[in-house]
Amino acid sequence: MRQVSTMFLKVIIIAMTIPVLFLGLYVLPKMAGGAFGFVTDGDSIGYAILGIVLVMYVTAVPFCLALYQTVKLLTYIEKDQAFSQVAVTALTKVKNYAKIISGLYVLTLPMLYIVAEWDDAPGVIVIGIVIIGASFSIAVFASVLQRLLQKAIDYKEENDLTV
Repeated sequence: MRQVSTMFLKVIIIAMTIPVLFLGLYVLPKMAGGAFGFVTDGDSIGYAILGIVLVMYVTAVPFCLALYQTVKLLTYIEKDQAFSQVAVTALTKVKNYAKIISGLYVLTLPMLYIVAEWDDAPGVIVIGIVIIGASFSIAVFASVLQRLLQKAIDYKEENDLTV
C-alpha cells in the first residue's frame, strides 16, 4: 500500500511541474515581449512587468529543486529510510527553497503594486500575497516535520543504545 501512495504522490509532483514548464516556456516569454513594448514607450510599467517575469523565472529553480527533494524524500520512505538523517536533510532543503521563494515574492510586491495601480486590478497583489503565504506555510510545515523527524531519530538512537 505504501508503494501505491508514494507513487501517487510522485505522479502529483510531476504533474505540478507541468504548469511551471508551460508558464516558463510559453506565457512568460509573451509577457516579457509585451513588457518590452512598454519599455520602448518610456512607461515604467514595462520595467515592473520585466521585474516580475524575472522573479518568476528565478523562482522556478528553487520550486523544481524543492519538488526534486520531495521525490527523494518519497523514495526514502519507499526504502524504509524515512527515519534517517538523509530524510531530515531533504526536509531542510525543501524548507530553505520555500523560504527563498517566499522572500523573492516579498521583493516582488512593490512591482505588483505598480502593475495593480496601472491596471486597476488589486487582485494582482492578492495573488502575490497568496504565493507568499503558500510558500511560507510550506516552509513552516517542513520545519515542523524536520524537528519532529529529528526527535524521532534521536529517540530511536537512544533506544538502540539502551537495548
